[in-house]
Amino acid sequence: MTAFAGTAAAQETAERDLLLRVLSALLREDVVGLRSRSTLVERADGPWLRRATDDGDALLLPVAEDGFQSTYAARLPLLLRERDGSALTAYDTIVAALKDLAEPVDHPGFDAYTEECRQTLATMRLHETTREETAARLAELYGDDPAGWTGYAGGLALDTLAARLDHPVYPTARGRSGLDDDQVRAYAPEFHPRFALRWVAVPHEAVTVPGGAERLPAHWPSPADLGLPELAATHLALPVHPLTVGAPLEEALRATGLHGRAVLAPRPYLEVVPTLSMRTVAVAEEPSLHLKLPLATATLGLRNRRTIKPGTLVDGAAGQRLLETVTAREPRFRETILHADETVYAHAGHELLAVLCRRYPAGLDDAVVVPLAALLAEAPGRRLVVDHLADRFHGGDPVALLDAVLALLLDWQTTLFGHGIALESHQQNISLVLDRQADGRSRLRLLLKDNDGPRVNTRRLNAALGADAPDPAAFDDARIFGDDDRAVADLFTTITVHLCAGAYAFGLARHGRAPLTRLLALVRDRLTEAVERLGTGPGEPGAVLRAHVLEAPELPVKAMVTAGTLLSKERSGAADINKHYTTGPNYLRTDRR
Repeated sequence: MTAFAGTAAAQETAERDLLLRVLSALLREDVVGLRSRSTLVERADGPWLRRATDDGDALLLPVAEDGFQSTYAARLPLLLRERDGSALTAYDTIVAALKDLAEPVDHPGFDAYTEECRQTLATMRLHETTREETAARLAELYGDDPAGWTGYAGGLALDTLAARLDHPVYPTARGRSGLDDDQVRAYAPEFHPRFALRWVAVPHEAVTVPGGAERLPAHWPSPADLGLPELAATHLALPVHPLTVGAPLEEALRATGLHGRAVLAPRPYLEVVPTLSMRTVAVAEEPSLHLKLPLATATLGLRNRRTIKPGTLVDGAAGQRLLETVTAREPRFRETILHADETVYAHAGHELLAVLCRRYPAGLDDAVVVPLAALLAEAPGRRLVVDHLADRFHGGDPVALLDAVLALLLDWQTTLFGHGIALESHQQNISLVLDRQADGRSRLRLLLKDNDGPRVNTRRLNAALGADAPDPAAFDDARIFGDDDRAVADLFTTITVHLCAGAYAFGLARHGRAPLTRLLALVRDRLTEAVERLGTGPGEPGAVLRAHVLEAPELPVKAMVTAGTLLSKERSGAADINKHYTTGPNYLRTDRR
């Protein structure tokens, strides 16, 4: 096969894969009634779902049994028009056909999703054409074996691998809204670039820094360091992502009344490397320090903007303090659950004028710090990261590695649930810390970050912590707190169970590492053990999780495309676009398996 033919084939595969994921997500989320208003019909080649249209025609979707968050998934990348037998095989014609079935008020969301698909396909093709180039660069910098990519610098390389992997639920997650190929190469984590930050000098009185500017990192530049010596006594420097410089920054300064008072420094300062989050960057010479910076773009949906509302900084710090309170009462987690410090931040009252200074724990230079999201990614040489880690730490058995992760993860998360807490700790927000102890035994710890979006049952929290329970007024977002278990159980299920456990059972099975039945039994067994530690008497938290997760006929499932792009908040009813749900099958029930 010629190089050109190989590239063309890869591009065809990219479009096929995208269409399968998009169709499966739209079916799962019941967009325009694809699930609820369709009937199952059997054809010679297998099952199809038939969605009748008002004009007497119908759209047919070829499906196969799925089981992970949806009963069925798309089997072929197409929709078929019943009347004339024409096949829709491109994302734009498929989305347009579904748009015709939607309410007119929702049409702009379908148009936006078409553009999202276009951007994603362009990024996927860019990833494919640069796969070998990027793998060779990482191998040159860090070595061939990602199980030897140690410390926080090595973790950034693992972020690069994870960034080239599709999200388990959101089908167009690899798209970079509004960015061209050159910008993606220059600033996105999948290319492991280094770049210098820009800075804006803001009058001291306009900046909020809890605890005072002296809490900022030691190498924080003064305006004089940035070429603005005349502002050294009156202004504080705030970092700005290069992609925010220009119209977005100008608009933010006008909105806050800082235009003409704040000054963009003429020279860049401080080299950084993007993390999996992209808007969060690690200081190149001090990779244990990450700066979370707002971006005037969106990922995981048009409405999922990558800016930083000042209130989320307050919530992240308060959330961290809450977790520290729980950990102090649960000694077995003091050495196994690690937390990034997220109490140092600054903002100037606008979502594009803010920074979180995230500091990671010291002492991990010899450990492998791997984001959970990287486990199923391809390493240089095309083996999975999980296989490399298993070789080094678990005798070459990736299932044994998963078992160790599940045992600790589910023990921790169910303990939090017993305190009335669930975290938005998805695959990107949890890292595995793997090393060997003095006696040669493997050791696993979890490292958590981003604590600004939990859900809390105040009744259960107050009962567990008593006088140590935080005042809800310490948090900015009133949606965090409720007085029952529903929101907490939904978040626990959609994040911990689906994204951090179930996704790896289905993923390892898909890659042939073990039968799906064995892997799902492992998830269920470890969750059952953790639930039983909570107590399963009437009203006890273990009983709630047993009923809502282990034995429920259906489980909540994120409806991310619907809330993130297709529908407005008014139309979807989503109070929080990241916590808007539909339902799917319970793959943990033994009768389902």
